[in-house]
Amino acid sequence: MGMINSTEASLDDKAMIASAERALADIAAIREQVSKVIFGQESVVEKTLLAVLAGGHALLVGVPGLAKTKLVTTLGDVLGLGASRVQFTPDLMPSDILGSEVMDQDETGRRSFRFVKGPIFAQLLMADEINRASPRTQSALLQAMQEYHVTIAGQRYDLPAPFHVLATQNPLEQEGTYPLPEAQLDRFLLQVDVGYPELADERRILLDTTGMSEAKASAAIDAGRLSEIQKLIRQMPISDSVVDAILSLVRSARPGQGNATTDKHVAWGPGPRAGQAMMLCTRARALYQGRLAPSLDDVHALAEPILQHRMALTFVARAEGMSVRDVISDLVKQART
Repeated sequence: MGMINSTEASLDDKAMIASAERALADIAAIREQVSKVIFGQESVVEKTLLAVLAGGHALLVGVPGLAKTKLVTTLGDVLGLGASRVQFTPDLMPSDILGSEVMDQDETGRRSFRFVKGPIFAQLLMADEINRASPRTQSALLQAMQEYHVTIAGQRYDLPAPFHVLATQNPLEQEGTYPLPEAQLDRFLLQVDVGYPELADERRILLDTTGMSEAKASAAIDAGRLSEIQKLIRQMPISDSVVDAILSLVRSARPGQGNATTDKHVAWGPGPRAGQAMMLCTRARALYQGRLAPSLDDVHALAEPILQHRMALTFVARAEGMSVRDVISDLVKQART
Protein backbone atom coordinates (compact mmCIF):
# COMPACT_ATOMS: atom_id res chain seq x y z
CA MET A 1 0.00 0.00 0.00
CA GLY A 2 1.46 3.33 -1.06
CA MET A 3 1.71 6.52 0.97
CA ILE A 4 0.52 9.91 -0.20
CA ASN A 5 3.27 12.53 -0.47
CA SER A 6 2.25 15.83 1.15
CA THR A 7 5.40 17.89 0.48
CA GLU A 8 5.10 21.21 -1.37
CA ALA A 9 1.31 21.04 -1.53
CA SER A 10 -1.11 23.98 -1.61
CA LEU A 11 -3.79 24.44 1.05
CA ASP A 12 -6.44 22.82 -1.16
CA ASP A 13 -4.05 19.98 -1.96
CA LYS A 14 -3.30 19.51 1.75
CA ALA A 15 -7.02 19.29 2.52
CA MET A 16 -7.42 16.70 -0.24
CA ILE A 17 -4.41 14.77 1.03
CA ALA A 18 -5.75 14.80 4.58
CA SER A 19 -9.12 13.49 3.35
CA ALA A 20 -7.37 10.83 1.29
CA GLU A 21 -5.26 9.73 4.26
CA ARG A 22 -8.39 9.27 6.37
CA ALA A 23 -10.05 7.35 3.53
CA LEU A 24 -6.93 5.21 3.16
CA ALA A 25 -7.09 4.28 6.84
CA ASP A 26 -10.76 3.37 6.48
CA ILE A 27 -10.03 1.25 3.40
CA ALA A 28 -7.28 -0.55 5.30
CA ALA A 29 -9.76 -1.32 8.10
CA ILE A 30 -12.27 -2.61 5.54
CA ARG A 31 -9.68 -4.91 3.96
CA GLU A 32 -8.62 -6.22 7.37
CA GLN A 33 -12.19 -7.11 8.34
CA VAL A 34 -12.93 -8.76 4.98
CA SER A 35 -9.75 -10.85 5.22
CA LYS A 36 -11.05 -12.41 8.44
CA VAL A 37 -13.77 -14.16 6.45
CA ILE A 38 -12.58 -14.27 2.83
CA PHE A 39 -9.27 -16.10 2.45
CA GLY A 40 -7.09 -15.07 -0.48
CA GLN A 41 -8.93 -13.78 -3.57
CA GLU A 42 -7.25 -10.38 -3.15
CA SER A 43 -7.98 -9.37 -6.74
CA VAL A 44 -11.67 -10.29 -6.42
CA VAL A 45 -12.02 -8.38 -3.15
CA GLU A 46 -10.22 -5.37 -4.61
CA LYS A 47 -12.36 -5.15 -7.77
CA THR A 48 -15.62 -5.63 -5.86
CA LEU A 49 -14.63 -2.93 -3.38
CA LEU A 50 -13.59 -0.62 -6.22
CA ALA A 51 -17.08 -0.91 -7.71
CA VAL A 52 -18.69 0.04 -4.39
CA LEU A 53 -16.20 2.83 -3.63
CA ALA A 54 -16.82 4.24 -7.11
CA GLY A 55 -20.56 4.22 -6.39
CA GLY A 56 -21.58 1.50 -8.83
CA HIS A 57 -22.72 -2.09 -9.19
CA ALA A 58 -20.67 -5.23 -9.76
CA LEU A 59 -21.33 -8.61 -11.40
CA LEU A 60 -19.43 -11.52 -9.85
CA VAL A 61 -19.04 -14.45 -12.24
CA GLY A 62 -17.77 -17.85 -11.14
CA VAL A 63 -18.73 -21.47 -10.63
CA PRO A 64 -20.70 -22.40 -7.48
CA GLY A 65 -18.93 -22.60 -4.13
CA LEU A 66 -16.30 -19.86 -4.55
CA ALA A 67 -17.64 -17.64 -1.74
CA LYS A 68 -19.28 -15.08 -4.02
CA THR A 69 -22.34 -14.89 -1.79
CA LYS A 70 -20.20 -14.84 1.34
CA LEU A 71 -18.15 -11.95 -0.01
CA VAL A 72 -21.25 -9.86 -0.66
CA THR A 73 -22.79 -10.52 2.76
CA THR A 74 -19.42 -9.79 4.38
CA LEU A 75 -19.16 -6.45 2.56
CA GLY A 76 -22.62 -5.54 3.81
CA ASP A 77 -21.45 -6.12 7.39
CA VAL A 78 -18.08 -4.39 7.00
CA LEU A 79 -19.43 -1.33 5.16
CA GLY A 80 -22.30 -0.92 7.62
CA LEU A 81 -24.93 -1.10 4.89
CA GLY A 82 -28.50 -2.28 5.24
CA ALA A 83 -28.44 -5.40 3.07
CA SER A 84 -30.98 -7.77 1.60
CA ARG A 85 -30.66 -10.86 -0.56
CA VAL A 86 -32.78 -12.20 -3.40
CA GLN A 87 -32.30 -15.70 -4.77
CA PHE A 88 -33.23 -15.40 -8.42
CA THR A 89 -35.31 -18.21 -9.91
CA PRO A 90 -37.18 -18.59 -13.23
CA ASP A 91 -40.55 -17.99 -11.52
CA LEU A 92 -39.44 -14.84 -9.67
CA MET A 93 -41.77 -11.93 -10.43
CA PRO A 94 -40.91 -8.19 -10.49
CA SER A 95 -43.17 -7.63 -7.47
CA ASP A 96 -41.07 -10.13 -5.50
CA ILE A 97 -38.17 -7.65 -5.80
CA LEU A 98 -39.83 -4.24 -6.01
CA GLY A 99 -42.79 -4.78 -3.68
CA SER A 100 -46.52 -4.58 -4.30
CA GLU A 101 -49.69 -2.82 -3.25
CA VAL A 102 -51.97 -4.56 -0.78
CA MET A 103 -55.48 -3.64 0.24
CA ASP A 104 -56.09 -2.56 3.85
CA GLN A 105 -59.42 -2.15 5.58
CA ASP A 106 -59.76 0.13 8.61
CA GLU A 107 -62.21 -0.09 11.51
CA THR A 108 -64.93 1.77 9.58
CA GLY A 109 -64.70 -0.66 6.70
CA ARG A 110 -63.00 1.82 4.40
CA ARG A 111 -60.53 0.18 2.04
CA SER A 112 -57.31 1.63 0.72
CA PHE A 113 -54.15 0.45 -0.95
CA ARG A 114 -50.82 0.41 0.86
CA PHE A 115 -47.43 -0.17 -0.76
CA VAL A 116 -45.32 -2.89 0.86
CA LYS A 117 -41.67 -2.38 -0.07
CA GLY A 118 -39.72 -5.28 -1.50
CA PRO A 119 -36.13 -6.34 -0.79
CA ILE A 120 -34.77 -3.87 -3.35
CA PHE A 121 -35.25 -1.12 -0.76
CA ALA A 122 -31.84 -1.76 0.77
CA GLN A 123 -28.48 -0.06 0.53
CA LEU A 124 -26.84 -3.27 -0.65
CA LEU A 125 -28.89 -5.72 -2.71
CA MET A 126 -27.42 -9.12 -3.33
CA ALA A 127 -28.89 -10.59 -6.51
CA ASP A 128 -27.93 -14.25 -6.33
CA GLU A 129 -27.73 -16.13 -9.66
CA ILE A 130 -29.22 -13.19 -11.51
CA ASN A 131 -29.23 -14.97 -14.87
CA ARG A 132 -31.87 -17.42 -13.61
CA ALA A 133 -34.57 -14.72 -13.57
CA SER A 134 -36.82 -14.07 -16.56
CA PRO A 135 -36.22 -11.03 -18.78
CA ARG A 136 -39.32 -9.38 -17.28
CA THR A 137 -37.82 -9.51 -13.79
CA GLN A 138 -34.39 -8.46 -15.02
CA SER A 139 -35.90 -5.37 -16.69
CA ALA A 140 -37.53 -4.34 -13.40
CA LEU A 141 -34.14 -4.45 -11.73
CA LEU A 142 -32.57 -2.49 -14.58
CA GLN A 143 -34.57 0.68 -13.88
CA ALA A 144 -33.57 0.62 -10.23
CA MET A 145 -29.88 0.12 -11.05
CA GLN A 146 -29.79 3.05 -13.45
CA GLU A 147 -32.32 5.52 -12.04
CA TYR A 148 -32.21 4.69 -8.30
CA HIS A 149 -35.97 4.65 -7.99
CA VAL A 150 -38.86 2.35 -8.85
CA THR A 151 -42.35 3.10 -10.10
CA ILE A 152 -45.32 1.17 -8.72
CA ALA A 153 -48.86 1.94 -9.96
CA GLY A 154 -47.61 5.28 -11.30
CA GLN A 155 -46.06 6.29 -7.98
CA ARG A 156 -42.32 6.92 -7.69
CA TYR A 157 -40.40 5.50 -4.73
CA ASP A 158 -36.76 6.51 -4.24
CA LEU A 159 -34.28 3.85 -3.20
CA PRO A 160 -32.01 4.28 -0.15
CA ALA A 161 -28.67 6.00 -0.60
CA PRO A 162 -26.12 4.71 -1.19
CA PHE A 163 -27.62 1.93 -3.32
CA HIS A 164 -25.52 -0.89 -4.76
CA VAL A 165 -26.35 -4.13 -6.52
CA LEU A 166 -23.80 -6.93 -6.24
CA ALA A 167 -25.02 -9.74 -8.45
CA THR A 168 -23.64 -13.25 -8.84
CA GLN A 169 -23.80 -15.40 -11.93
CA ASN A 170 -22.69 -18.93 -12.76
CA PRO A 171 -20.87 -19.14 -16.10
CA LEU A 172 -22.04 -22.70 -16.69
CA GLU A 173 -24.45 -23.39 -19.52
CA GLN A 174 -27.43 -24.75 -17.64
CA GLU A 175 -31.08 -25.27 -18.41
CA GLY A 176 -33.36 -22.56 -17.11
CA THR A 177 -30.98 -19.60 -17.42
CA TYR A 178 -31.59 -16.32 -19.24
CA PRO A 179 -28.46 -14.48 -20.41
CA LEU A 180 -28.50 -10.88 -19.23
CA PRO A 181 -29.32 -8.43 -22.04
CA GLU A 182 -26.60 -6.04 -23.14
CA ALA A 183 -28.40 -3.02 -21.68
CA GLN A 184 -28.46 -4.65 -18.25
CA LEU A 185 -24.83 -5.77 -18.41
CA ASP A 186 -23.82 -2.20 -19.26
CA ARG A 187 -25.28 -1.05 -15.92
CA PHE A 188 -22.64 -3.01 -14.05
CA LEU A 189 -19.54 -0.93 -13.44
CA LEU A 190 -17.32 -4.01 -13.34
CA GLN A 191 -17.50 -7.70 -14.13
CA VAL A 192 -15.43 -9.55 -11.55
CA ASP A 193 -14.31 -13.04 -12.54
CA VAL A 194 -13.98 -15.31 -9.49
CA GLY A 195 -11.52 -18.16 -9.90
CA TYR A 196 -10.54 -21.13 -7.78
CA PRO A 197 -8.50 -20.37 -4.62
CA GLU A 198 -4.78 -20.97 -4.33
CA LEU A 199 -3.61 -24.13 -2.54
CA ALA A 200 -2.63 -22.38 0.71
CA ASP A 201 -5.89 -20.44 0.78
CA GLU A 202 -7.96 -23.56 0.15
CA ARG A 203 -6.16 -25.37 2.95
CA ARG A 204 -7.04 -22.50 5.30
CA ILE A 205 -10.65 -22.64 4.11
CA LEU A 206 -10.84 -26.34 4.97
CA LEU A 207 -9.34 -25.86 8.43
CA ASP A 208 -11.07 -22.64 9.48
CA THR A 209 -14.60 -23.24 8.22
CA THR A 210 -15.26 -26.79 9.41
CA GLY A 211 -14.74 -26.33 13.14
CA MET A 212 -17.09 -25.35 15.92
CA SER A 213 -16.92 -21.63 15.17
CA GLU A 214 -16.16 -19.33 12.25
CA ALA A 215 -14.62 -15.88 12.17
CA LYS A 216 -17.01 -12.95 11.91
CA ALA A 217 -16.40 -9.58 10.33
CA SER A 218 -17.49 -6.38 12.06
CA ALA A 219 -18.35 -2.96 10.66
CA ALA A 220 -15.35 -0.79 9.72
CA ILE A 221 -17.37 2.20 8.44
CA ASP A 222 -21.03 3.15 8.03
CA ALA A 223 -23.16 4.25 5.08
CA GLY A 224 -22.51 7.94 5.75
CA ARG A 225 -18.75 7.46 5.69
CA LEU A 226 -18.99 5.39 2.50
CA SER A 227 -20.84 8.25 0.81
CA GLU A 228 -18.08 10.66 1.90
CA ILE A 229 -15.40 8.41 0.37
CA GLN A 230 -17.42 8.13 -2.85
CA LYS A 231 -17.59 11.95 -3.07
CA LEU A 232 -13.85 12.19 -2.41
CA ILE A 233 -13.14 9.81 -5.29
CA ARG A 234 -15.14 11.98 -7.68
CA GLN A 235 -13.09 15.01 -6.56
CA MET A 236 -9.72 13.37 -7.17
CA PRO A 237 -7.72 14.97 -10.00
CA ILE A 238 -7.10 13.05 -13.19
CA SER A 239 -4.48 14.07 -15.73
CA ASP A 240 -5.11 14.71 -19.41
CA SER A 241 -2.77 11.85 -20.28
CA VAL A 242 -4.91 9.38 -18.32
CA VAL A 243 -8.13 10.75 -19.86
CA ASP A 244 -6.57 10.40 -23.31
CA ALA A 245 -5.50 6.84 -22.49
CA ILE A 246 -9.06 5.97 -21.38
CA LEU A 247 -10.55 7.44 -24.56
CA SER A 248 -7.99 5.69 -26.73
CA LEU A 249 -8.53 2.29 -25.09
CA VAL A 250 -12.35 2.46 -25.13
CA ARG A 251 -12.51 3.69 -28.70
CA SER A 252 -9.99 1.08 -29.87
CA ALA A 253 -12.40 -1.62 -28.64
CA ARG A 254 -15.07 -0.49 -31.14
CA PRO A 255 -15.08 -1.86 -34.68
CA GLY A 256 -14.70 0.71 -37.43
CA GLN A 257 -12.28 2.90 -35.47
CA GLY A 258 -9.13 1.75 -37.27
CA ASN A 259 -7.88 -0.97 -34.93
CA ALA A 260 -7.11 -4.11 -36.96
CA THR A 261 -7.59 -6.54 -34.05
CA THR A 262 -11.00 -5.10 -33.18
CA ASP A 263 -12.18 -4.85 -36.77
CA LYS A 264 -11.35 -8.51 -37.30
CA HIS A 265 -12.81 -10.02 -34.12
CA VAL A 266 -15.35 -7.65 -32.49
CA ALA A 267 -19.01 -7.42 -33.51
CA TRP A 268 -19.82 -4.44 -31.26
CA GLY A 269 -17.86 -2.59 -28.62
CA PRO A 270 -18.28 -0.47 -25.49
CA GLY A 271 -20.22 2.78 -25.37
CA PRO A 272 -19.41 5.97 -23.43
CA ARG A 273 -20.53 4.38 -20.16
CA ALA A 274 -17.36 2.27 -20.28
CA GLY A 275 -15.27 5.44 -20.26
CA GLN A 276 -17.32 6.83 -17.37
CA ALA A 277 -16.73 3.60 -15.44
CA MET A 278 -13.00 3.82 -16.17
CA MET A 279 -12.84 7.44 -14.97
CA LEU A 280 -14.38 6.50 -11.63
CA CYS A 281 -12.66 3.16 -11.10
CA THR A 282 -9.15 4.40 -11.91
CA ARG A 283 -9.58 7.05 -9.21
CA ALA A 284 -10.89 4.45 -6.76
CA ARG A 285 -7.97 2.11 -7.54
CA ALA A 286 -5.47 4.92 -7.00
CA LEU A 287 -6.94 5.71 -3.59
CA TYR A 288 -7.16 2.00 -2.75
CA GLN A 289 -3.40 1.77 -3.34
CA GLY A 290 -2.55 5.00 -1.52
CA ARG A 291 -2.21 7.41 -4.45
CA LEU A 292 -3.93 10.75 -4.96
CA ALA A 293 -4.32 10.51 -8.74
CA PRO A 294 -4.74 7.62 -11.19
CA SER A 295 -2.01 6.49 -13.57
CA LEU A 296 -1.83 4.67 -16.89
CA ASP A 297 -1.26 1.42 -14.98
CA ASP A 298 -4.72 1.82 -13.42
CA VAL A 299 -6.26 2.12 -16.88
CA HIS A 300 -4.51 -1.01 -18.12
CA ALA A 301 -5.28 -3.01 -14.97
CA LEU A 302 -9.00 -2.21 -15.17
CA ALA A 303 -9.40 -2.77 -18.91
CA GLU A 304 -10.64 -6.36 -18.60
CA PRO A 305 -13.19 -5.99 -15.76
CA ILE A 306 -14.64 -2.82 -17.30
CA LEU A 307 -14.68 -3.79 -20.98
CA GLN A 308 -15.29 -7.54 -21.14
CA HIS A 309 -19.06 -7.42 -20.50
CA ARG A 310 -19.48 -4.48 -22.88
CA MET A 311 -18.14 -6.22 -26.00
CA ALA A 312 -19.18 -9.12 -28.21
CA LEU A 313 -17.10 -11.14 -30.66
CA THR A 314 -18.08 -12.04 -34.19
CA PHE A 315 -19.25 -15.58 -34.94
CA VAL A 316 -16.02 -16.27 -36.83
CA ALA A 317 -13.88 -15.14 -33.87
CA ARG A 318 -15.82 -17.39 -31.48
CA ALA A 319 -15.52 -20.30 -33.90
CA GLU A 320 -11.75 -19.79 -33.92
CA GLY A 321 -11.65 -20.08 -30.13
CA MET A 322 -11.07 -16.38 -29.45
CA SER A 323 -12.33 -14.80 -26.26
CA VAL A 324 -13.11 -11.21 -25.33
CA ARG A 325 -10.27 -11.36 -22.81
CA ASP A 326 -7.82 -12.21 -25.62
CA VAL A 327 -8.90 -9.14 -27.58
CA ILE A 328 -8.69 -6.85 -24.54
CA SER A 329 -5.25 -8.22 -23.66
CA ASP A 330 -4.07 -7.42 -27.17
CA LEU A 331 -5.51 -3.90 -26.99
CA VAL A 332 -3.73 -3.28 -23.68
CA LYS A 333 -0.43 -4.51 -25.16
CA GLN A 334 -0.88 -2.06 -28.04
CA ALA A 335 -1.65 0.74 -25.57
CA ARG A 336 1.52 0.02 -23.58
CA THR A 337 3.76 0.33 -26.65
